[in-house]
Amino acid sequence: MTTVSIDSALGFTIPHRHARGRMVRLGPALDTILSKHAYPPVVATLLAEALTLAALLGSTLKEDDGRLTLQAQAEGGAVDLLVVNYEAGVLRGYVRHDADRVAEIPRDPSLFALFGKGYLAITFDLPAIGERYQGIVPLEGTSLSQAAESYFAQSEQLPSVIRLSAATDADGTHVAGGMLIQHLPEGEEGRDRIHTRMDHPEWDHVRALAETVKPDELTDRTLGFDALLWRLFNEDEVRTLPELALSQGCRCDPEHFRSVIARFPTDERVEMADENGEIHVDCEFCSTRYSISLESLDA
Repeated sequence: MTTVSIDSALGFTIPHRHARGRMVRLGPALDTILSKHAYPPVVATLLAEALTLAALLGSTLKEDDGRLTLQAQAEGGAVDLLVVNYEAGVLRGYVRHDADRVAEIPRDPSLFALFGKGYLAITFDLPAIGERYQGIVPLEGTSLSQAAESYFAQSEQLPSVIRLSAATDADGTHVAGGMLIQHLPEGEEGRDRIHTRMDHPEWDHVRALAETVKPDELTDRTLGFDALLWRLFNEDEVRTLPELALSQGCRCDPEHFRSVIARFPTDERVEMADENGEIHVDCEFCSTRYSISLESLDA
C-alpha cells in the first residue's frame, strides 16, 4: 500500500471562483500525541479533530513565528478543557475530561454531550508584527467543524466550509484529515464580507462541491491531496502550494521551569517540594514530569 500526504498540509486556490483552502492529513504525529495519554476513543477522536483543525488554520499563517491556539472550555459536560497549539508546523494538544462522564455518553456524541455549555476561542499570535487576534464563539452545533464555521462567520465575516474526520486503522494506528475552504470576495470595498454568502454564485458552486467530500476520503492514506482536489473541483482550475510538513512537538523546557521556580522565595519553594526535597512540574501536553531538587536550586 502506498502512503501519501501524511503529516502534511496543502494550500490551494480556485482563482476563478475566488476561493482558497487547505487540506491536512495526520498520521504518525497524531499517534505520538495520542500515545502520551490513555484517552477513551471518544476523547481521542475529539483531540484528533481539534489537532487537524489547528493545522488547517495554523498553516494559513504567513509569518514563520506565528502561533495559533485553539481552546474549548466548558462546564456541565464530560470534557471541560481542550487545548491545541500550532507553531511552524509543530502541533501539541491535550484534553481534560471526566472519565466517568465520558463512559456515559454515546459513541458519536454531540458537542453538547461532550462539553455541555461552553465556548471555543481561536487565537492568532503574530510576534513579528506585534499583533494578537482572538475570536470567541459558543460551542454550538453538532460538531467541532460547525463551531469553527461559526467562528469564521461571526468573527471574520468569512464564509467557510470545514470538514474534519478521524479514524483508527485495524492495527490501532490513528489517522485524521480535514479540509478548509473559504470565499475571498473581489471588488467589494466598503461592504461586509459576509454578504458574499448571499450574492456570489461562485461561492455557492464551490461550497456545494466541497460539501460532497466524504469522511473516509479525508482519512484515506492512499488518496493524495491532488487526487482528492481533482475529484471535488475538476470543473475548475485549482492551483496548489508546496506541501507543509507537520510534526508533534512540545515547548516544555526544564531549564525554563527551573528559572521560574528559582524566582520564588526559599520558604515558598520548600512548601512546593515533597518529602524528598523535589519540586515536580507536569506538562499536560506531553505527559512528562520534571523533578527539580531544592538542593540544585540553592546551588
